Amino acid sequence: MAIQKEHTQQERYKAFSHVFDEGTLRAVFKMSSQGMFDKLQSPIKIGKEANVFTATKGDGLICIKVYRIACNFKKMYEYMAPDPRYSGLKRNKMSIINTWAIKEYRNLLRAREKGVIVPKPIAVHKNILAMEYIGHNEASPQLNNKAPENPEEFYEMLISNLRKLYQDAKLIHADLSQFNILNHDEKPVLIDFSHAVDLRYPDSRSMLERDIRIVCTYFNKLGMKLDYMEETQRVMK
Repeated sequence: MAIQKEHTQQERYKAFSHVFDEGTLRAVFKMSSQGMFDKLQSPIKIGKEANVFTATKGDGLICIKVYRIACNFKKMYEYMAPDPRYSGLKRNKMSIINTWAIKEYRNLLRAREKGVIVPKPIAVHKNILAMEYIGHNEASPQLNNKAPENPEEFYEMLISNLRKLYQDAKLIHADLSQFNILNHDEKPVLIDFSHAVDLRYPDSRSMLERDIRIVCTYFNKLGMKLDYMEETQRVMK
């Protein structure tokens, strides 16, 4: 499998800055020495809380998501505190950031076990998450960057996945938009599960409605006529 085309020096600097502090570098080295991957390559995504890179593993690729040490960990704590799965979370910066990474790993694992199409989580260590690479010569684009050729068909596959996520995995994505859905060979792949909550989370219903409303708004711009309340009911029943 070919490596992604080279990014500019400016892009590479922006992707690596504020991510690889001394502790993160040690964590990267440990994961590499344990055979999780061979070598970090180009950045795929530069986000507010984490950056995602390709990494070689044998003759293929995987993704490495590195959560920023300089992120708003207090906001992360406030978000996780009501989640019964993390009721004993300490108010320690690194503990919060590392738990945030573990949370995404477990959410992905839980979703995938129930048949939701998400990247396969491979390993998590400290503030680093290793997961399946979705793409061919280049990473599959976000839905925001590549609209589906058949919006109705794509949407039905997406709703099927959201129904499995809600009914079987008992999870709500809670940060869903066209930026967190990949268009992989005209099929949806859900990504970015760090915000996902289970159904016991306070006000989880409104989170589901918000997810569906944002998705419906996107597809309505492509010519569909969706009512987000009706679509929310489709997911829940």
